[in-house]
Amino acid sequence: MEIGEVHILPTDKTPDIFLTPSGIINIKGRAIDENVRKAPERVMEWIDGYLLNPAPNTMVTIALEYLNSFNTLILTAILRKLVHVKEQGKKLEIKWYIEIDDDDLLDKVESISAAFTMPIELITVDDIKSLY
Repeated sequence: MEIGEVHILPTDKTPDIFLTPSGIINIKGRAIDENVRKAPERVMEWIDGYLLNPAPNTMVTIALEYLNSFNTLILTAILRKLVHVKEQGKKLEIKWYIEIDDDDLLDKVESISAAFTMPIELITVDDIKSLY
């Protein structure tokens, strides 16, 4: 199965999602919509295809201004799938940008990281919106 590049444009409630067969996965913006089904399904289908022949290096970059509980579950499912890149002997790197004073998001990221025993590099920034 040949996969192509996918770019799901952001809204005021959903993040910008950019997926490439070369191993670049970017998720940036706000993740607060409770009713989104199409975008997560499209992302999961793309990841399933990607895992058939992942790039030697997969770089996941996450920069979210806000992440609610519903979207935390979706993001956790995405990362759970991506762990299979490492099982294939390939490199998986996850960089998660958060604002310096966002303790709630920091707690969520630490919980996600611990759930997979997967290293997530936390990078603090003064203004998360500067990364969009």
